Formats: sequence, structure tokens, C-alpha cells
Amino acid sequence: MSKSDERCCGSGVCIINDAGECWCGQVWNGSKMAPPSLEVMPVQPKDEKTLVASATDPTKSS
Repeated sequence: MSKSDERCCGSGVCIINDAGECWCGQVWNGSKMAPPSLEVMPVQPKDEKTLVASATDPTKSS
């Protein structure tokens, strides 16, 4: 993005992708650049067999 991008934090070096994410880790929240959310999304196993196999044999992973 160019330096004239309204989403730039003011540093003049923002590179913002189509998802509103800057190379520095900040994210466009609709009104300004802000640090990304610290909310952790839970990881879901592909199926129960994968979960059982990886729990019983650590060498097997999905």
C-alpha cells in the first residue's frame, strides 16, 4: 500500500494486505490500526481417530 493509505499508523512504512493486516502485526479494526486480538482459537482434531492415535503414540501426528 502507498504512504497515503488512510489505514497507515503514521509511520509511513505500513504494508497492509487485503485482510487489513500490516507487516508489523497490527490489524485494521475499522477505524484505526490496532494490535491483533490475543484471543486463542481452539484447535479441533480432524476426527476422533486422529485424536486417539496422537494421544497414544506421540510419533503419529496429523
